[in-house]
Amino acid sequence: MHQVTTIDDVLAAARARIDRLPAEKVADELAAGAILVDIRPAAQRAAEGESPDAILIERNVLEWRCDPASDARIDAAVDHDVRWIILCQQGYTSSLAAAALQELGLHRATDVIGGHEALAALR
Repeated sequence: MHQVTTIDDVLAAARARIDRLPAEKVADELAAGAILVDIRPAAQRAAEGESPDAILIERNVLEWRCDPASDARIDAAVDHDVRWIILCQQGYTSSLAAAALQELGLHRATDVIGGHEALAALR
């Protein structure tokens, strides 16, 4: 019999591997050199607002842009010690994305609990 896995199972496993960041601590992390990455699609950013401290990398290319070994990396992807903080709208997709970055050896990758909505509520 094939064991059924749900998205809730996948999300729980991803979150078990990452040390998630409360929105209140993002500013301190950025001041210490972390990079906030907004992975929301353009339409969602237009509807819900921008995150002024974030760079934009849509989810479908995140691993290629952040992997220091990739030919498609961004300039900030200098090594595996970069502190990537991934941001989505509510903090679900970002957990999966941060776990994917950790699978690439980007061991300091995390996401924001509550996502863009939690950060926007602080402003």
